Amino acid sequence: MKIAVSTTEQNLRIKEAELPTIEHAGAIVKILGCGLCGSDLVKIKNKTGAQNIVHGHEIVGEIVEIKINNKSIPFKKGDIIVAGHHVPCYKCHYCNNKNYSMCSKFKQTNFIPGGFSEYIFLSEDHLEHTAIKVPDNLSEIDASFCEPVACCVRAVKRAEIKQEYKVIIIGLGSIGLLMGQVAKHYGAYVIGCDLIDERIQAAQNLGFDENIKFETQEITSGYIISKCHHGIGTDQVFLTSGSKSSLDLAVKSVRSGGKIIIFSSISSPDAYIHNNEIYYRELSIIGCYSASPEDLKDSIYMLEKGIIKTDNLTTVYDFDDINLAVEDTIKNKIIKAYIKISQKNNDTSKEQYK
Repeated sequence: MKIAVSTTEQNLRIKEAELPTIEHAGAIVKILGCGLCGSDLVKIKNKTGAQNIVHGHEIVGEIVEIKINNKSIPFKKGDIIVAGHHVPCYKCHYCNNKNYSMCSKFKQTNFIPGGFSEYIFLSEDHLEHTAIKVPDNLSEIDASFCEPVACCVRAVKRAEIKQEYKVIIIGLGSIGLLMGQVAKHYGAYVIGCDLIDERIQAAQNLGFDENIKFETQEITSGYIISKCHHGIGTDQVFLTSGSKSSLDLAVKSVRSGGKIIIFSSISSPDAYIHNNEIYYRELSIIGCYSASPEDLKDSIYMLEKGIIKTDNLTTVYDFDDINLAVEDTIKNKIIKAYIKISQKNNDTSKEQYK
């Protein structure tokens, strides 16, 4: 089978690898396609982590072989599924406090070898806790948004949005556009902010209440403040941009007593929020970077019911063109890349795939 592995350069290399096998219990899943996540881009661009790693986790796939011990698991050969790549233990102190993404098992579990691969092994734990059958009315590309939407759902839950809160989404890439829709579903008045006209238009098309183009820190934050609660600032800021300057805009725009939800990594080592801003203004800073299995269920429901729309967000690339997808995304030529890897098969006997 073909896989795409990380290299010492800012790209991926497609190579041949052995098909995964089921040693104890689990499933072999043929990957139909996989979304290119911002976290994948950070690892590729900054060359972080080990080499020869297979990235990718926003998968849609077809079960081609399954062997399970837990008979309550409802899947069968031929099912089209999505799945979260990490599984919490549900027993540790982190899990008991719903900090699932801090669980050591959560961090250790993953797809084998990774989403940018023609086939993966999915453990029985994944099948039990994070795999979901794709509803009939969802397209393959819509279904690929299950995991990123789930991450946004968790961030919005952690923010504890109240009805009629005014929130700003700084950074209207794919995550920002999803985050704004989720926040709006939970009752917020949503303002989008970005530098790129096409992304501002996308937010408008997706139903954001208001959208502004970033000019300068003073002009943009002044406008945001003027629009929120008679000039005191926005209740919450969702930071979905990896720019260091977005931290300053967040602090300037949020009201005293408000919340900043950080949903992005910033590569600059001196990116921080000044202690006195947090202390004297009683700001709450919340980090959020992944989703729990419960959030995946909420996500697929919201996609199935059309609450979250993904129209015109995705550009599809063939597997062999994965480096072009990386390059186009980094250069902001597109909003979201989906890597098309395989076609569905009518005959799902594994022998056919060898």
